[in-house]
Amino acid sequence: MTPRVLRSATAALAVLLTAAACGGDDAVRDDGTVDLSQVTLTVGDQLAGAQPLLDAAGELDDVPYTLEWSTFTSGPPLLEAVHANAVDIGQVGNAPPVFAAAAGSEVKIVAAFDSGPDASSIVVPPGSDLTDPADLAGARVAVARGSSAHAQLLEVLSDEDLGFDDLEVEFLQPADALAAFSEGRVDAWAVWDPYVAQAEDRLDAEILVNAEAYGNTFNFQVAADTALEDPAKAAALEDYVERVHRAVVWSGENPDEYAEVWAEHSGLPVEVTRLAAERRSPTPRPIDQDLIDREQTLADSFAEAGEIPTSPNMADFTDDRFDHLVPE
Repeated sequence: MTPRVLRSATAALAVLLTAAACGGDDAVRDDGTVDLSQVTLTVGDQLAGAQPLLDAAGELDDVPYTLEWSTFTSGPPLLEAVHANAVDIGQVGNAPPVFAAAAGSEVKIVAAFDSGPDASSIVVPPGSDLTDPADLAGARVAVARGSSAHAQLLEVLSDEDLGFDDLEVEFLQPADALAAFSEGRVDAWAVWDPYVAQAEDRLDAEILVNAEAYGNTFNFQVAADTALEDPAKAAALEDYVERVHRAVVWSGENPDEYAEVWAEHSGLPVEVTRLAAERRSPTPRPIDQDLIDREQTLADSFAEAGEIPTSPNMADFTDDRFDHLVPE
């Protein structure tokens, strides 16, 4: 695990709310322009996050505003902090915005990226009796609730005419799931990189099935409505999203350099981060109707499976104002 402190949304709210408040009228000059030096953006991150990516790409060298980072175990608690205005923006997978939207959170998807299908997989121990997705029936499977891995597990089960009631699901955050998987307390683990690569490296885990042909593999930057409505923070968010886009493109062209910095930030072996970086291959993409439709399909599937009470209208939780920043 990363040596950096992993904070839950609830444990850090008091501190983060103070930092997230920096913006507002003091940063807006009389002529309507923004003094970005007066703005603080609070960014939610994960182990597979934006901070090492931006650092590796050199995008943290000349930031004109202050960045405050807080690391979360997965996307759902990160978006709880975004909704609580403790975090301005954060990086998550495809499912957390669905769960946030279903809960009525005041958040918006503001940037999107495609990623490789191996970056999200269901892994099993070496020599496992589970050799086909249909074998998951009756198995004990670890997964983080509301995560992209939860979405993949849903899609895989649906394709096999199975439901969550047909197996024993253990909803665990990655650190706890890794322990359960390594100790043989679960038969399979649905998770994302770098945890997939970590399980392969440390435990000789095998990929039972990746995310190819199962729904979408989107990653998102998700911002708080309050940050988007604040002219000063909105200006900083635009610059931040542009930096993320440039860094994503750079990481695809320089996976080894990215892996080295990612290893330094995370404490993971560089062999793990290199494998994760090589197969991640993220690509910036616009927030268009195709993306909205595919997220809506995911939301409908979660609702039909009873994992969320109703299916939200995902179009209401997107904001395409930064689409002009997507590299051609």
